[in-house]
Amino acid sequence: MNVHEKAIFISKTLDRLFPKPQIPLSHGDPYTLLIAVMLSAQCTDFVVNKVTKELFSLADNPRAMSLLSEGQIAEIVRPCGLVNHKAKAILATSKLLLENFHGRVPETFEELESLPGVGHKTASVVMAQAFHRAAFPVDTHIARLSLRWGLAESANVRKIEERLKQIFPVEIWHDLHIQMIEYGRKYCPAKHHMIQNCPICLKILLDQVSL
Repeated sequence: MNVHEKAIFISKTLDRLFPKPQIPLSHGDPYTLLIAVMLSAQCTDFVVNKVTKELFSLADNPRAMSLLSEGQIAEIVRPCGLVNHKAKAILATSKLLLENFHGRVPETFEELESLPGVGHKTASVVMAQAFHRAAFPVDTHIARLSLRWGLAESANVRKIEERLKQIFPVEIWHDLHIQMIEYGRKYCPAKHHMIQNCPICLKILLDQVSL
């Protein structure tokens, strides 16, 4: 398979396995999505969803969050790890949203990435999922799959993002990045990867052997 054929096979397989992908982080609006994604760094979605249920019951908007202390936030988000960094970033971001953006989550990469604790991947998730803008967030799962599938040559996530945007049509980016994450978790994990149970890796390997 050339890259074009591989992309078609991958997208069709993912559509079959995950026909209606949904972002696994519980949220109700752009702000709660932003906070959930900030908490998800080095943490499972399951834990984040448990934590945000408690956190958002106290504060689900920038004004309410800014009235909490850093210590109060830290106590709730502790199970997510990196507690001091995350609590500080959540409080600072909430205050900046009030001061600079009238309490609304901005809709540009530049403005999002100006917020404390918001990197390019977090901004990409918010742009794609909250605002339905063309974005392709690359996490560790997507980076791993891109390298295993021969879609990228560099482990640099920005280069992987650029390459995936070149390979796949923009209209499927929104669903594709969630599908790849779900596939990576279920079929193509970082450890104990069993290629016979991984239909995409198996097909690519068999294609290479037949050349």
